[in-house]
Amino acid sequence: MLNNGDEIIRVLENGGVIAYVTDTVWGLGCLPNIESAVKKIYEIKKREAKKPLILMSNEVYNLLEYVEPIPKIGQMLIKKYFPGALTIVTDKSDKTPDYITSGMKTVGIRVPDNLIFKEICEIIPGHVLATTSANLSHQPSAKTYEQALTNMKDLADLIIPDFGYCAKGLESTVAGVMNNELRIFRQGEIFIDI
Repeated sequence: MLNNGDEIIRVLENGGVIAYVTDTVWGLGCLPNIESAVKKIYEIKKREAKKPLILMSNEVYNLLEYVEPIPKIGQMLIKKYFPGALTIVTDKSDKTPDYITSGMKTVGIRVPDNLIFKEICEIIPGHVLATTSANLSHQPSAKTYEQALTNMKDLADLIIPDFGYCAKGLESTVAGVMNNELRIFRQGEIFIDI
């Protein structure tokens, strides 16, 4: 489907920021190991420094090295809802830089259920993006390619078409699973029933 894989890789490896479709809303992301690219996301969005980014991939095992062993309740949620509209917040490992988590000891991880996003992750180095929604802070999230173009024109280095694999438009549910306890930080598309 993707016809610009080489360009995507080049932009990301040079510290660039890309905008892309997910199953929920449009995302803005970069490679997690390039601090200048992460800072660029904060600048683009005018995002408060205390608000962390999350890590997303096409497969959960690509994310496991960025977190401590996930508590049993988190593993149950992953089995039930990944890929899908659920972000799990859990204790980060030393591999996750503090500049992604705003100095917090936890990080959010997610595996979106969208073919275009999966294809992007399959081709990029490390298969993981540090990511947030493709909009300015305190503005509505982009739900369509047209909205992403409007929000991110002249800001993102590359805006990747959705090829008809559209976002549903409702943000992911955010669940914390620290110390094997479940906390819902944001109620989104998925209603957790375990």
